[in-house]
Formats: sequence, C-alpha cells, structure tokens
Amino acid sequence: MPRTDPAPVEIGPFAAEDRARWEVLARGYKTFYETTLPAEDYERAWQRLRKDETILGLGARIDGRLVGIAHYFFHPHVWTADFCYLQDLFVDEACRGRGAARALIMAVAERARAQGAPRLYWQTKESNARARALYDTVARFNGFIRYDIVLE
Repeated sequence: MPRTDPAPVEIGPFAAEDRARWEVLARGYKTFYETTLPAEDYERAWQRLRKDETILGLGARIDGRLVGIAHYFFHPHVWTADFCYLQDLFVDEACRGRGAARALIMAVAERARAQGAPRLYWQTKESNARARALYDTVARFNGFIRYDIVLE
C-alpha cells in the first residue's frame, strides 16, 4: 500500500482572494479571546494587512486553502533594535496538529531575523494549554505577567 503523507504547509503573504477566508479565521481568533468587533474593524484590519507596511501578515495554506493566520509588527525598543511582536496567531481547529502554527511562528521569526530584530515575542491566555504546549517547544516562557488599563 503506498504511503500518503499529509499535504505540506505553505506559508506566504495574503492575496486578495484570501479576504473571506481570512475573516473567518480572524473571527475565530477574536471569538477565542472573547472579543466582538464590528464588520468595519475587520475591513480596516484587512486593508492595513494588504497595504500598510507596519502591520504585516502571513497565511498558512494546506492544499492551497488558507488555514492559519499570523499578524505581526515591529516596534521600537529603548535598549536595542526594534522588537517583533506576533500579535495574532490562529489556525482553523480542523487543521490543528499539522504544523501550521509552528510554520507561521518560524516564518515570522525568519522575517524578524532578516529585519535585525533581537527578539520575537507574543502572549497568550494562561489557560491556552494546547497552544502553550507548542510555544514551550519553540520559545521560552520568561515569567512576565501583563497588565492593561483600558482607555476607551
């Protein structure tokens, strides 16, 4: 019986035809973090990802279908060169465990290295055990706790 390997994960920039599928994934991400946004916020984010050079994004595809998204940006740091922040990372639940999240993280890390960033970092919910299991294999938890003041 011939061996059938799973389709590889391909990472690349978003294309115009990714718009609808990107929004499904972006909404999945926001739902996970219990955040509701109006439709215009998704449109604004998509436009920024497609046009703005400061807000960047990559997609993970399996068999040509967009199954994962990563949004990231570079920001100044007082003591070093710019850091890279991975703001959003989400993979379609039906496609998890196939390497898409790892591939997205590694692709962002590659771009951060190319930009001269000394650090790529991100955050997740303490209770996000499945994602943290992956993160513990690709990065180091440094013990920091985040605090927010909502200004709206």
